[in-house]
Amino acid sequence: MNLSELQDKEVIDISTGRRVGAIIDVIIDRKGGISKLLLEDRKPTKRLFAQSKDNIDLTWNQIIKIGDDIILVDCNHTLD
Repeated sequence: MNLSELQDKEVIDISTGRRVGAIIDVIIDRKGGISKLLLEDRKPTKRLFAQSKDNIDLTWNQIIKIGDDIILVDCNHTLD
């Protein structure tokens, strides 16, 4: 799977059902596997049309399932 294919998928937290953010990059470990997904969370601010951007790191262990359209993650799971 290419990074561009991952970026087309919605990332959903299974505990809240909410969209977590958009995948902007991946971190590769020494063995060539994905160790983390980097997401950009766009939160609305008080100013009209302005958005604040925060980055979110998700470890590979937090990914529950990668489907055709979405990636299910558990943001509460932090064990590596």
